This record gives sequence, C-alpha cells and structure tokens, in this order.
Amino acid sequence: MNHLLTITKSDGTKQLFEEEKLVSSLTRVGAPQETIEEIVDEVERNMNDGMTTDQIYHQAFALLRKHSHHLAVKYSIRRALIELGPDGFPFEKFVAKVFNFWGYETKTDQTLLGKCISHEVDVVAWNKEKLVFVEAKFHNEFGLKSDSKVALYIEARREDLSGTDFDYGGIKRKISEFWLVTNTKFTDQAITYGECNGLKMLGWNYPNVGNLHDIIEKNALHPITCITALSHQQKKDLVGRNVLTCSDLIHSPQVLEAIGVKGDLVQKVVDEAKVIIQVAK
Repeated sequence: MNHLLTITKSDGTKQLFEEEKLVSSLTRVGAPQETIEEIVDEVERNMNDGMTTDQIYHQAFALLRKHSHHLAVKYSIRRALIELGPDGFPFEKFVAKVFNFWGYETKTDQTLLGKCISHEVDVVAWNKEKLVFVEAKFHNEFGLKSDSKVALYIEARREDLSGTDFDYGGIKRKISEFWLVTNTKFTDQAITYGECNGLKMLGWNYPNVGNLHDIIEKNALHPITCITALSHQQKKDLVGRNVLTCSDLIHSPQVLEAIGVKGDLVQKVVDEAKVIIQVAK
C-alpha cells in the first residue's frame, strides 16, 4: 500500500499513517500474530487518504471481533473511556464508581478550603479507615499524557489541604491519601516525581499490575460506551443519568426506555452488556 497516506485525528489534524501503531494496539490486547497481520492487511486495503482514526479503529475492531469477542472488548476499553467525554465530568463520576466498588462512599466536584485557598476536588472518597482526595485528569486524545506539571500541581494542593480537618462520614479527620487518576498515561517524569513523593497514581497502564485497565477488566467496570448497539447520543443520555458502566445498565435496564430505546433493541443492548462483562472474566 501507499505508506504516504495521511490520516485525520479526532482534533482535525493530519499525520502520516503509521502501521506500527495499529500493530502495537492489537499486540497490547494479546491478539495472535496471524490475526494482527490479517487485520492490518484488510485495514490497509480499505484505506484512503484522509481517513479518520475513528474509521480505522472501527474497522480494526469489527475485524478483531470476528476472531475473538474477548480481545475486541479489551481493544475497545481505552477508546470507550475517551468516549465518556468530551469534558472530564463523566470520568470523575467513573472514578467515583471505582472507589465505590472498593467499598468507599464518594462525592464528586467538592470545593474545600485549605490553609491558604479553596480547592475544587474532583472526587472525595471515604470509609472508616481513610479519607481520600482524587484529582481525575481526563484527556480526550490517546497521545496526551499527564506530565510532571500535573503531579507538581497535585502535590501543592495536597500540601495546602493536608493540615485541615474535613468531616466526611461523620468523622472529622485529615486527608489519608491524595490520588492522581488519568484515563491515558503518565510521562516518565510524572511517575518518578509521584513515586518520590508518595503520590498515589493510577493510569491506563500504571502501575504495571493493578492499573486502570486491569481494574476495569477484573471488576467488570466496563464503560457504557463499550456497547456497540447504542448510538452516540444514547450513550451520552445514559451517562447524563449516571449510568456509566455495563453493570449499571444490567441492574437498571428500565433506564433504556426512559432515553427512548424501544422494543427488541432494549434486550439487544442488555444482552451485549452481559456479554462484555462475561467475556472479560
């Protein structure tokens, strides 16, 4: 094929198509080499100049699903997190869901007074033992990473808030932990700084074990945006009703009719949500 073809990113910018990136994304989810070669060949045969990254993804996803529904689900999770956007509020709620799963009560979008100034804290999570503040850093592009400036900013906020007692769960106490959570990746410098200062950090592939990808798969916390039977607007409507995961939908399927999903499509959507969770186990 012509390797000088350009592709269009979600922000409208253009760049040369790099086969290695497609190969890498398929390799990361565990696709066999033979399957990868077949998918790459098919995608490249169908490419034209200016094709969007979204179109390329959907082609690769459809081809991968023919080989393995399990691998296709794994392939879709990272993009599904980005599709919770375009702003970061749904991701904050998603992060709160993760802490709920761990046994914490949570509140989002809290304004709290530190020693010097007030701070907007994305997620406050608490149980009997801990009070945790979370900065949920959402990026709507795969290539964007949370860098050391973000980690430095979080450390400064933690310092200003650390001397104050806060009342959550009927217990007055100081912060136990401050977390930085992102839907993409951290730069090496951010990781080095965070580890040096004891900042809890959770990203798509950090730490090596127990990262955001692992947590989603192992605990069936797949975003509602993984479901292919729903339109973009329907997914947005569900997120607006705080239905953020496939598990949420399975437990409250009646919400589908409330957003205008009718007839056989209701069962189709619920069945797909169940399959997504089951194939991940």
